[in-house]
Amino acid sequence: MKTYEIQGGFGLQHLQAAERGLPAAGPGEVLVKIKAATLNSRDIGVIEGYYHPDAQLPLIPVSDGAGEVAALGTGVSAFKLGDRVAGIFTQSWISGEPTRDNWSSTLGSPLNGMLAEYVVLPEKGLVHVPAHLSDEEAAALPCAGVTAWQAIVVEGGVKAGDTVVVQGTGGVSLFALQFAKLQGAVVIATSGSDEKLERALRLGADHGINYRRNPDWDQAVLELTDGRGADHIVDVGGSATLNRSISALRVGGRISIVGLLSGGKVEGLELVPAILRRARLQAINVGSREHFEAINRAIAASGLRPAIDRVFPFGQAPEALRHLAEGSYFGKIAIKF
Repeated sequence: MKTYEIQGGFGLQHLQAAERGLPAAGPGEVLVKIKAATLNSRDIGVIEGYYHPDAQLPLIPVSDGAGEVAALGTGVSAFKLGDRVAGIFTQSWISGEPTRDNWSSTLGSPLNGMLAEYVVLPEKGLVHVPAHLSDEEAAALPCAGVTAWQAIVVEGGVKAGDTVVVQGTGGVSLFALQFAKLQGAVVIATSGSDEKLERALRLGADHGINYRRNPDWDQAVLELTDGRGADHIVDVGGSATLNRSISALRVGGRISIVGLLSGGKVEGLELVPAILRRARLQAINVGSREHFEAINRAIAASGLRPAIDRVFPFGQAPEALRHLAEGSYFGKIAIKF
């Protein structure tokens, strides 16, 4: 089967097309023919050696993929041949609170990922996907969709009438926008592009703030909320955005920390504003199989469709990753097999 591997060192130059033998499903396992994969910023971090720099190479990267069941190992009862499925990101996190041990079972590092024509996963590491979604849309769910659901619904408890701020127009932020609207919230989107803000408004956002023209976007949020502040902010920026997220928050509001696009260390974190606002900061690390099944029910009931930026053929996987690194996307970048 065809695949891509990180070979001989880290960096996109070390991502090489390769051939491996067709894997076989053992007891309790499922062979999945992958139809599409989607990319996350984590995938770049894995390839560049930022995550798990001691990972054993060669390694198949990319955590998110969807396909159809091609073969069943003995004892598998939850799936049948031809079922459309997606892999859960943390293979051992089924329900409840995660443990440290769960982080050794994440797809795309340290486990081999989905950038291969076939993968074998345990029965418990798969979920059915909503029937109305394309393969590319289904492949968008495992990380970005589950992360946004965890931030907005599970931990965030967003309810009708709340104000939610989503930063940027990447996969997590747009899923957060869509899930917040399902809950009846008012959504404020930020972006450095007017064109992307227009697209976010068409997707359901109620207000848009261009942070390039208005770097004091936190003050703009306060103005839009009559000085009260946002109930919930999905922070994907990290070091460059966290202080402004605190500034834009209502007293007792929540910030879901889901990304570190501008860096993983926050220099000069302003504690007094955080204390005055009784800010609740919750780090989000994707979610469990139970969370994945919940978002699938919500998506199936609502007819929601993920935003797909662009679809690359499998043979152009490195180009898809370069497009991700450029940061000019709107929604998810997909690779079609």
